[in-house]
Amino acid sequence: MDLELIRNLVKGVEDKIIDYRRDFHAHPELSWKEERTSKVIESTLSGLGFENIRRGFDNTGTGVTADITGKANGPVIAIRADIDALPVDEAVDEPWRSSCEGVMHACGHDAHAAILLGVAHVLAKIKDNIPGTVRLIFQPGEESGIHSGAKQLVSEGVLDGVDAICGLHVWATLEAGKVGFRKGPIMASADIWEIEVKGKGGHGSRPHEAVDPSIAAATLISTAQTIVSREVDPREAVVLSVGTIDCGTAPNIIPEKARLSGNLRTTSPVIRDEIPDRLKRIGEGIGAAMRCDVKVDFIPVYPVTVNNGELVDLFVEVAGDLVGKDALEEMSIEMGSEDFSFYQQKIPGILFFLGMGDPTKGTDAQHHSPDFKVNEAVLADGAALLSGLALGFLKRK
Repeated sequence: MDLELIRNLVKGVEDKIIDYRRDFHAHPELSWKEERTSKVIESTLSGLGFENIRRGFDNTGTGVTADITGKANGPVIAIRADIDALPVDEAVDEPWRSSCEGVMHACGHDAHAAILLGVAHVLAKIKDNIPGTVRLIFQPGEESGIHSGAKQLVSEGVLDGVDAICGLHVWATLEAGKVGFRKGPIMASADIWEIEVKGKGGHGSRPHEAVDPSIAAATLISTAQTIVSREVDPREAVVLSVGTIDCGTAPNIIPEKARLSGNLRTTSPVIRDEIPDRLKRIGEGIGAAMRCDVKVDFIPVYPVTVNNGELVDLFVEVAGDLVGKDALEEMSIEMGSEDFSFYQQKIPGILFFLGMGDPTKGTDAQHHSPDFKVNEAVLADGAALLSGLALGFLKRK
């Protein structure tokens, strides 16, 4: 594998990558509505000679996959980029700012899509020297939670015949020029819990004739935290948060029902499986003690993102040669989540972070914020790293 060739090829398409990014940024589309984005990607891949091009998943016109093969019957690696935007009003004033009111690429998926198109240009130039097949996955719906794009694409067979998968995420809290990696769990799971507490409504002046669900709900909120503080090994990473509290309609009315919802995040698949029963036990116990009926629902959303060790070792070697060993930084676990984890449940995978934080450029604003801004200076490195990793895997396999 000629890494110097990869560097030169990426340098030759760097301006194209930036142009793609700006175009996607100016025309953001929400999850499962990425019609224009998908058409641009499909047209570009077709022009580059990619094969088996498919546009449209989950009975929509969104999402694109395509293959490029050098050596027939060789190994297959997939590279994934997510392409959806967020319901955010953009505060950054640039010529390519969002043209869609209330919709913005506030997480960097425009950069991911552009970087992967850059990879496509590189692979097209060296097709005859690819020791296998590279499948590009431009995934819709990463931000859609329960209706995960990755989960849907896996169910529709995008990993059929694929040996491994890789991807990246631009990262505002990591210094520009740094590349973050980690073996094993790197991002947390993200699940939703919902609790309904049913009592008996009444007048605020006669509480003894009612059964107050608000007291039971308040007790449940505080007691649920003991799951983390007293039932989980303190060396594990677990967050149990309350997001909504819906109870009552007037100050002098004891309500009939209280509803709570929240979020569970952990980096342990085992703990993730145990929490629902523990939360149900506490909820039903408090309900019984306080004469209320309690119903606990647990809604799985994203699994833990777990990087394959051998792929990480290969990535460190390739990245060290491409961007220098000093640029590599072993990450601590991020409690954010990624539906890339659904791919990793099926085949070995690696997700790494492309640092882009630079306060002098304003590219250190939080993801999902209206001030979020992509550092275009790092995009070429992203394309080189994905190209090098994919080719390195195929060559060794």
